[in-house]
Amino acid sequence: MEARLPYDDYPVVFLPPYESPPAWVPPHERLYHPDYNNELTQFLPRTVVLKKPPGAQLGFNIRGGKASQLGIFISKVIPDSDAHRAGLQEGDQVLSVNDVDFQDIEHSKAVEILKTAREITMRVRYFPYSKCLSSPNLI
Repeated sequence: MEARLPYDDYPVVFLPPYESPPAWVPPHERLYHPDYNNELTQFLPRTVVLKKPPGAQLGFNIRGGKASQLGIFISKVIPDSDAHRAGLQEGDQVLSVNDVDFQDIEHSKAVEILKTAREITMRVRYFPYSKCLSSPNLI
């Protein structure tokens, strides 16, 4: 029989505020229904390349990390920054940076990698429920 952790040992996860779900659209009506989004490519992983001059910031904040068990996410993108122009958006999950896996990385290590690199190749995917994460850092 599997031993269970005491209730107090589970991590605390803060959920986003409740949002009313969209109206139900029957499956046979979804393809051409104006209120149903059939475009799922926005959730596919994509690559973003950024170059950072010495002393400059990349123009985005990150949240999350290994302690939250939710990964690293973009929590804010500064308008008109290089990150904004490259296509980063709030809610992107950072999958990797310069071939370093970011799906199970400490927050501080992620910040260190992003701040010290001069050229950054990020693999990201849009995941819009990342607003529940804490500890933002401007990169």
